[in-house]
Amino acid sequence: MKDPFNAATVESRLNALGHTIPVPPAPRANYTPGKAIGDTLYLSGQIPFVDEVLAATGKLGEDVTVQEGQKLAALAALNALGAARQVLGTLEGASVANLNVFVACAPSFAEHHIVANGASDVLTAAFGPDEAIPRTAVGVPSLPLNAPVEIQLLLTIAAA
Repeated sequence: MKDPFNAATVESRLNALGHTIPVPPAPRANYTPGKAIGDTLYLSGQIPFVDEVLAATGKLGEDVTVQEGQKLAALAALNALGAARQVLGTLEGASVANLNVFVACAPSFAEHHIVANGASDVLTAAFGPDEAIPRTAVGVPSLPLNAPVEIQLLLTIAAA
């Protein structure tokens, strides 16, 4: 297998690992997917849609396994990258400033950080193994549309 980190672009690195950055889902409420201010791109929360359909519903520790949660976090991260590409036109020159992962879960669930690895792994694949990913992973009682996972991503962007 070719080393994906030798690939030239964010998208080609992800493609080498079997990931595709999707067209972001249409907003389901009154918000914009992202807004660039100065050298920072603020992205709205993204949940794990696939072709405009939520990939799963429910809570970690009840309806969704940790492994499923990781895959859902990865999908949400890909959707965030799609939103970033839509706003910026490209992902080249971007870098992860911060990642927040929200996990809808049962009160006794304690593996939020493991679920969050799904998003971190996608972002590391996209931006390279040297990309530091500061993040927070928290449990919440519910998320929009009964999604199990939502991520919020903050990127720094190179000056044009």
